[in-house]
Amino acid sequence: MPTMTAALAGVAAVLVLSGYTVWLYNRLVRLRNLARSSWADIDVLLKKRHDLVENLVETVKGYAAYEKATLLGVTEARARAVQAEGPAEKGKEETVLGERLRSLFALAESYPDLKASESFIELQKSLTEIENGIEYARRYYNAVVRDYKTATEVFPSNLVSARLGFGKEEFFQLDSPAERERTDVRLS
Repeated sequence: MPTMTAALAGVAAVLVLSGYTVWLYNRLVRLRNLARSSWADIDVLLKKRHDLVENLVETVKGYAAYEKATLLGVTEARARAVQAEGPAEKGKEETVLGERLRSLFALAESYPDLKASESFIELQKSLTEIENGIEYARRYYNAVVRDYKTATEVFPSNLVSARLGFGKEEFFQLDSPAERERTDVRLS
């Protein structure tokens, strides 16, 4: 009889441990997929930003054609940001692009006709909306990555995550102290 009780207790323990492992695995998969999904949301917003920057540069060109250095700097920063891969590299290149955009908007101050241009004003409004969306998406993505990292690194789920190949996710960080401040792109 004691052998039968021990066997049943062992089977029960295996079932509970298996159930817990399945629950942990499913939780890690959900968090990983949520992190990937939220990164895709950021990627969509960044694509919109990059497209908008291209239109913005073309609009400014018409009014400030001889400001080639500034326009070239924005165009090159946009190209590097488009080509960047992964949150760390994207964060670095997006920081540079943000700095170049600030110089472009500072340049626009010197051109009253440009500031009054309807297309410039519309692009400016769109950029403000996209910047707000990116700010929100960054916060959400980093919160999801924080939860995922915590779930993969704490005991006992770290035993499951290590054995089942759950990789690390990167935070989307800003490198520049100026970028950490809210960017106000309104000129009026």
